Amino acid sequence: MEGRAQLGFCTGSSGDPIFTEDFGSGIVDGPALPPGTTTYNFTTGTPNDGDYTISSTTNYFDWQNLEDHTPGDNNGKAFIVNASFTAGEFYQRQVVGLCENTTYEFSSWLVNLQPQGGCEGNSIPVNVRFQIWDETDTNLLAQGDTGNIPARTNAEWEQYALVFQTLPGQTSVILKMRNNSNGGCGNDLAIDDIVFKSCGDSVSVTTDQSEDFIITCENQGAIGATLMANPDNSIFSTHAYQWQESTDNQVWTDIPGETSNTFTTPLVNSTRFYRVKVAEDAINVSNDLCNVLSDVFEINIVPIPPPPISNGNRVACENETAIVSVQSPQIYTVNWYDAPAGGNLLFENRREISPTVAGTYYAEANSSEVDCPSNSRTAVTLTFNPLPPVFDSKVTFCEGDAAMLSAEIDNVTYAWSTGASTRDISVSAPGEYSVTVTDVNGCSNTRTIILEQIDAPRLDSITSNGRSIIVATQNSGGFEYSLDGINFQDSPVFESVTGGPYTISIRDKTNCGIITTDYLHIVVPNFFTPNGDTSNDFLIPEGIESFNHVELSIFDRYGKLLKFGSGGNASWDGNFLGSPMPESDYWYRIKLDTLVRTGHFTLKR
Repeated sequence: MEGRAQLGFCTGSSGDPIFTEDFGSGIVDGPALPPGTTTYNFTTGTPNDGDYTISSTTNYFDWQNLEDHTPGDNNGKAFIVNASFTAGEFYQRQVVGLCENTTYEFSSWLVNLQPQGGCEGNSIPVNVRFQIWDETDTNLLAQGDTGNIPARTNAEWEQYALVFQTLPGQTSVILKMRNNSNGGCGNDLAIDDIVFKSCGDSVSVTTDQSEDFIITCENQGAIGATLMANPDNSIFSTHAYQWQESTDNQVWTDIPGETSNTFTTPLVNSTRFYRVKVAEDAINVSNDLCNVLSDVFEINIVPIPPPPISNGNRVACENETAIVSVQSPQIYTVNWYDAPAGGNLLFENRREISPTVAGTYYAEANSSEVDCPSNSRTAVTLTFNPLPPVFDSKVTFCEGDAAMLSAEIDNVTYAWSTGASTRDISVSAPGEYSVTVTDVNGCSNTRTIILEQIDAPRLDSITSNGRSIIVATQNSGGFEYSLDGINFQDSPVFESVTGGPYTISIRDKTNCGIITTDYLHIVVPNFFTPNGDTSNDFLIPEGIESFNHVELSIFDRYGKLLKFGSGGNASWDGNFLGSPMPESDYWYRIKLDTLVRTGHFTLKR
């Protein structure tokens, strides 16, 4: 009676390996396989057609060189085969210690060692048939072919598997591997990690409320549950059960008498783990070579966390970022409240906080898995010390003077931007100055002083325009002006001023300087009206009395001299050779000793 199956993996749950062949490790080839395992010839050198070796290298011919498949070993070896010219069996071995009436998964890793494009592009592909025979070698339980495994650019290990079932009374099987292709150029392969595992249903465990696990806080008291084993029926047609319990998910103990698909746990007040062993036959349920294990169901009783440990109360200055903190193991979260119980949640999941308001803050530890707060909260107090009271200001000083700057606060230390460390400093240059003051609490504050210089007035010019005197300065400022040093005005223009000598004063309104200068205001009227009404009938210059030699010349618009007079005759009545001149603009030239002035005026009738 023969069985047939295609290659495939266990669709349910696989147990732990019950047989493994990884061909060892080391840099020396071998040892040879036991007699009867293969008809191929063993070699410790390069394997030719029909040869094999057990080696940690595949660096033969032009084959791809790669490590064995077994994870984590050093100089791990593989079964390296150069196929015989004739297709046929190249490996067999007996696997013992199996259970009767049990489904198993056989698997192995294979790789084609030929490089892509090898054998001038005509490389023979690897094609292997796996067979599982009963211990009498007369009943084929299962077989499957890999199909052609082509040469690749980069060689890759690939896993193949075959599922079979032992017969009643059968505890061993024979594994055979056969080359479906002839040897020659190609069909060169390596095999590693042959594994047999039990195969059974995938089994989940839930409560009668369909819960996959239970997690609760220790403060909720003891808890229990009714558990149900849920096989997916992918492999087994019948089911036998044995429930197990563990306190650490490592060491498991059978629970006596619990052999049904349901189990009601006792009330527990500490974490417990539960699972169930499942087999198709009751005779196999206690044999770990025959059964499969369910998922683990956890009743997680989370212990109440200890309250956090304070890192101390914090005192900071108002302008500092103050950090308040506690210590608590990383497995817990820390939440902050405004009251020792109840209150408002202020900060969540932080071991350190930076409040901006002084006060007492309360830290509570909690589980990161379930709401399970510490029995008490840890109080940490934050105090803010005020800063020394200072204020910014603007200060002025007069040009040429020194300015006295003051921090205007006592009982602190001083650090000026000039490097000085006194309460007051004297400076003589305008600009921005600052002083940082620090009190006995170590709190600092900075005062900024803008120092502005008030410049003394600088005379640019004084000019006469008709009866007006116009004063111009080289600089601007809050200046005021005077003709007598007593009466001052804001305007630099003096209007309707009679000609004559004046002492002109310019001063800063903040008493930051005054300048005086003598000025002779010479007035040639802008117009005169020689109409015989005895008012303004003559053009008479004013302010010329102090000069020794005076000359006045009058010209028409074409430059014709109409009048020349000197001394007491330095005036004009508007006539030329006894005839009145018409209304018009006329020009004058007046010479006062060595001073010469020119201008124009209007004659009106």
